[in-house]
Amino acid sequence: MARLEQFSASSSAQATGGTRGFSLPGTLAQRWNACLVAACGLAVLIGGYAHRWANDDALIYTRAVRQILAGNGPVYNIGERAESSTGTLWQWLLVAGSAVPGVADPLRLAVALGLLLTVAGYVLALDGTRRLWRLRRPSGALMLPAGVLVLLPLRAVWDYATSGLETGLSFFWLGLSWWLLVRARAARAEGGRVRTGVTVFVFGLGPLVRPDLTLVTVLFLAALWVMERPSGRSLAKWSCVAGALPFGYEVFRAGYYGVLVPLPAIAKEASGTQWQYGFDYLRNTLVPYYLWVPLLLLAAFAAAGAVRARRRGRVPGLRDRTRQADAALVAAPVLAGLLSAFFVVKVGGDFMHGRMVLPALFLVLLPVALLPYGRETRVLSAALAVWAVACATLCRPPIESPEPRIVFDSHTVYQRGLDHPHPTSQAVHVAHDLPVVDAVRAARNAQERHGTRSLVLETVDDAQYPVLPLAPHVKADLAATESRLGNVGALLPLDALAVDTLGLANPLGAHTLPTRHSKAGHEKPLDRAWAVADLTPPGTPLPAYVDPLRVRAARHALTCGRLAELQASVRAPMTPGRFLQNLGGAWSRTQFRIPADPVAAERQECGGTGGGSGNGAGTGGSVRSGGGGR
Repeated sequence: MARLEQFSASSSAQATGGTRGFSLPGTLAQRWNACLVAACGLAVLIGGYAHRWANDDALIYTRAVRQILAGNGPVYNIGERAESSTGTLWQWLLVAGSAVPGVADPLRLAVALGLLLTVAGYVLALDGTRRLWRLRRPSGALMLPAGVLVLLPLRAVWDYATSGLETGLSFFWLGLSWWLLVRARAARAEGGRVRTGVTVFVFGLGPLVRPDLTLVTVLFLAALWVMERPSGRSLAKWSCVAGALPFGYEVFRAGYYGVLVPLPAIAKEASGTQWQYGFDYLRNTLVPYYLWVPLLLLAAFAAAGAVRARRRGRVPGLRDRTRQADAALVAAPVLAGLLSAFFVVKVGGDFMHGRMVLPALFLVLLPVALLPYGRETRVLSAALAVWAVACATLCRPPIESPEPRIVFDSHTVYQRGLDHPHPTSQAVHVAHDLPVVDAVRAARNAQERHGTRSLVLETVDDAQYPVLPLAPHVKADLAATESRLGNVGALLPLDALAVDTLGLANPLGAHTLPTRHSKAGHEKPLDRAWAVADLTPPGTPLPAYVDPLRVRAARHALTCGRLAELQASVRAPMTPGRFLQNLGGAWSRTQFRIPADPVAAERQECGGTGGGSGNGAGTGGSVRSGGGGR
């Protein structure tokens, strides 16, 4: 150990000073640190590749991507403007990547790109932490892994390095933002010129990566303000640079889709409060890995360091700007992580194990991901390494959590359900023998051979898929209702209607009130009477489980009041007047909700006691009865 300490000291003595870029050339300590960062990135790459997969929600992205590339606009179904993609930037990255010749399956691209972005995010984050400690030790120091050892052994980290979702982009944006924030502080500490344009622009992308990352954007911009203290004119420039793209897209969203947030945020009631479910979800992430052990060790280390520094008089206060800047730099990711975790708990968590907790954990651990070599850090790193080995080899998340709120180990569930170790292509997902697959294929064959126009209607328990005729006003030749939206979206051609029964891509379903809470994001099951009323002609023979009185009420409700206006906002032809009308009503439309029960909805929107006096078409200016839905 004495030799290692001498090595660290001699390496620091050889350093030339200043904050150097991340590269292999340099002192022995710098070479070691570079290798350490690379090794951690390699560990993420290996673990993520070994666990490569894609889930059904990723197929929701890829159908929207295919619609854009086909010239139908950023929609899930032709004729209905619904923003089904939560991660706006992720959707458009996949569009750009899928436009490259030779890229045939956007789902495979999503898996590969997600893995590469995750690895890049970890590398940038670790190099940012290395630079952070160079601020305190300009001569350089040998770094040891600390906080990063909390992340690397988690199965959830390996699983969501791919999955086809926007999680990889989230890690990349967080890592890049941290790296830029530290670089700005280092440049100011060295007395050099600080170029904040790119930094501010990148920070501003948070809402487009995921809407909930807006919180991180605000805190990182606030930390940069404390570090730079820009003039009023510079602050105005920052606001323009950071806000131009998010604000411009928000105007487009409000005018084109008629609401202020992606449709899944409305379907999942992201502004709601479900504390108990949220705490259960948090425990589902922390308990299986015994995460409280490394987190307590790191918290004790940080507290002991703060006490020692105060006793030595190194922290007399935060009166001078240098200490304020340093405090803001360290506090920004920690506070952002804690508030992100608070938000996840508040809204009730998620149904995918660990997924929504990982960004918060990543943020909290950023300042201590690596620590300078010393007696205390040597012991800490060794203890964390022991826990990490035990966690990686022994700890597994439960396949499914107990009631009352379902949380899945989604990666394992999809492996078993699809009977494939790496379900990364659309072909694997649609090849599985599900009842809806057979029903849709039979309907497609009937349409191709006999011109039959059909609605494949999913029962609530997936036991049956009866086929009903489509109404004349529906321009599509085939439609199917299904709760596995991504699967049916990949199965159906782009000109068919994939009718979401959970509201993620169905404006009507998204604006209903929640009726069950057994699974996060699946709280608004669509009464099949709504789909029958919207898509079939009056007098259609109904399956036994569909109440004709509810269908009649739904037909009437679709022609009344705010519900008719909601339908028109997403289905009426897109003209300048329609755009402005959508823009003006976006706030109230985002807040609008109707009862899930068609009879109650009819009573609310049509007044009186109802009675189902509608004309039967029930499309409220539906673009399904005409073109121009883009």
